[in-house]
Amino acid sequence: MAALEAGDYLKLGGGGGGGGGRGRGKENIKEVHGRTAHNMSSSSLRKKSDLTLLSKVRCVLLRDLLANLQEIFLGTKLFVLFLAIPLAIAANYCHFGREWLFALSLLGLTPLAERVSFLTEQISFYTGPTVGGLLNATCGNVTELIIAIFALQKGKIEVLKYSLLGSILSNLLLVLGSSLFSGGLANLHSEQLFDRKQADVNTALLLLGALCHSLLLLFRYAPKSGGHTAGSTALALALSRACSIIMLFGYVAYLFFQLKTHSQLFETQKEEDDDNDDVVTEDQPVIGLASAMTWLVGMAIVITLLSEFVVETIEVASDSWGLSVSFISIILLPIVGNAAEHAGAIIFAFKNKLDITLGVSLGSATQISMFVVPLTIIVAWIMGIEMDLDLGMLGTGSLLMAILVVAFALQDGSSHYLKGLAPLLCYLAIGACFFVLNSPSNE
Repeated sequence: MAALEAGDYLKLGGGGGGGGGRGRGKENIKEVHGRTAHNMSSSSLRKKSDLTLLSKVRCVLLRDLLANLQEIFLGTKLFVLFLAIPLAIAANYCHFGREWLFALSLLGLTPLAERVSFLTEQISFYTGPTVGGLLNATCGNVTELIIAIFALQKGKIEVLKYSLLGSILSNLLLVLGSSLFSGGLANLHSEQLFDRKQADVNTALLLLGALCHSLLLLFRYAPKSGGHTAGSTALALALSRACSIIMLFGYVAYLFFQLKTHSQLFETQKEEDDDNDDVVTEDQPVIGLASAMTWLVGMAIVITLLSEFVVETIEVASDSWGLSVSFISIILLPIVGNAAEHAGAIIFAFKNKLDITLGVSLGSATQISMFVVPLTIIVAWIMGIEMDLDLGMLGTGSLLMAILVVAFALQDGSSHYLKGLAPLLCYLAIGACFFVLNSPSNE
């Protein structure tokens, strides 16, 4: 009887505290025709909630509140990392070691990124796939955006550039490489195929972004550019802002292509053949619209707090650990900050669902390259801060070669473990290079 009550509770409005549960707001729930790769990747780390005990709570408001808390904090396999958030706050106010504050803040950002993806998906059930897709495109990289804003405020331009470059490289080489490598080994005797159409679209946009970065590098060495003179710096800044506007226009066109004209290329099929009960494939929202919006705002505030801790303590962590700031920015920050998304991509590669894996890795790299990077330039322009697209010879070369390696690996629509090993080795080589590179503050 208790199980029946819990099931009825799930169907008739449980978890809807704070603004319209599933039962109360059912008439406002819009049909979602497909789930993006990011949604599927995040869902691989979610846990099904057992609300049997909550069904015995007589107070409706208390029951809804507890159901919300259970869905938010215990509905992910990364729930244990939530402990890092209060520990980071305690470390800040109790004046513990600053390197500990840096590490705890990074760990605390990991489950928050996954929960933001969960909440945007919940909102899409009420708003429809188009608005939900726009929200996911905006909030999917909210951690990088907030860290970028704090880095701008602190004047840590080189650290910001390295962290954004690292996010692109980690998605292209580490995530995709490890996914294809592990997936190839797990499916050694199975043919691994994927749809090239989505990969081609993302690769073309990544090459556009790399071109804009390369133009700044080429402009510096152009015969009549003037090198590093004041006039050439002003011209390079103007060129960066113009290229950023072009990149943002390209990203808007990409969203229109993804959400409207060719949305079928980016939709993923439901896992009908998956017998793993731990994987959540939701067809209905589990919390109400107002609750999801409230939690999304609350988590954005927590992400803001932790991001400020990360930016303030990165140099202290660099000195304490004996690692250059460039290595921490380009390697550690992206790996830890996007760990949840990375894990989901690898899980689906094991299941030979490479379209989802490619959607996660290439989609995230495209969002960073064509949205976060140019938006950061525009925000810096508004703030009166001089920031350009010049990543330097090493950064620009690494980015361009990474895109070319991935493009060649994906050109025939099939995969095996060696195609994953090549990007992985490229990432290790780039990591070794930045490991021996001096920190930006000492350049």
